[in-house]
Amino acid sequence: MRCRTCGCAGAHHTGLAEPTGAGYVWFEERFPGLAEAYCFTLVHSVPPSEVLHRLQGREGPPRTGAEQIVEAAFDLLESDDTRQLIAMASIGDWTLLIEPNGYLGVTEEKALPASAGTSWISHFVNINGVDSFLWADDTTNRLAFEPGFPDSRWGTSPDEPLKAMHDIGFQSWEETSDTAEDLSAPAAFALAEHLSGVRITPELLQETTFTCGSAKIR
Repeated sequence: MRCRTCGCAGAHHTGLAEPTGAGYVWFEERFPGLAEAYCFTLVHSVPPSEVLHRLQGREGPPRTGAEQIVEAAFDLLESDDTRQLIAMASIGDWTLLIEPNGYLGVTEEKALPASAGTSWISHFVNINGVDSFLWADDTTNRLAFEPGFPDSRWGTSPDEPLKAMHDIGFQSWEETSDTAEDLSAPAAFALAEHLSGVRITPELLQETTFTCGSAKIR
C-alpha cells in the first residue's frame, strides 16, 4: 500500500523497524566484490520480463547468488563491453534489479521511460566512489541526488523524504566531519527500503536464483 502522505511504501507501513544506514554496513563487509561497483533498482508491480523488455534487453541464463552474478557480469564485459548484465528477482510486489558494475537504473534516459505507470527507485556506486540515487514515478523524476552530497537534490519532490533521509543517516554539510564514518552508500539502501518497503538482506543476495538478462549501455 502506498502512503498518501509521503508516497512511499516504507517500513512504517509494514511493521518493520525503520531502516538506517548503519543497518546496511554488512553489505560491503559480506559482498565486497559486488560492493565495489553496483546499481540496485526496485520497480513496483512490473515483473522481471517486462522490466527487461522496457530496457530493450534480452534474456540470459539464471544465476544463483551475488558471487555468480558478479562473475557473469564481468564475463559479459570481457566478451561484449556494449552490454550490461541485469539480475532480477521478484520480492513481493516489487522487482529487484542488480547490475554489478552497472548504472542503467540511475540513467534517466533509460529509467524514466521505463518507469511508465510505476515507481522506480535506484541507487548506484562505481569503483571511483561516484554515486547517484533516483526515485521516479510514471516517467517523472521525483528525487535525484548524490548520496555523498545529499544537500543538493533535484526533481519534482526533492524535499519530500528529507526527514527520513536525516533519520536514516545522510549527513548534511553542517553535520559532516573528517572523522565521521561515511555511511552514504548504506544510507542509499536504507532510503530505497523506506520508499519501497523492500529490505535487502544477506540471505536474499546469497541464496536467490536470479532471472538474468542484458541490455545495451551504448
